[in-house]
Amino acid sequence: MEKAKVDRINELAKKSKEQGLTELEKVEQKALRQEYILAHKQSLVAQLDNVVIMDEAGNKIKLKKKDGN
Repeated sequence: MEKAKVDRINELAKKSKEQGLTELEKVEQKALRQEYILAHKQSLVAQLDNVVIMDEAGNKIKLKKKDGN
């Protein structure tokens, strides 16, 4: 996620605490937060896709995704 969007999220959060947001700003804040969460989830999945576990015999085993999620 771009720094400008993160800055905007922080700006809206600060404004929300200080004086409140308009309905349009609330919609923007919600959309930006969803985008931020999605970006973090994708980053975590990508990181976990590259994790390998070494067993007792020294064999490298890739992590597998659980079923159901």
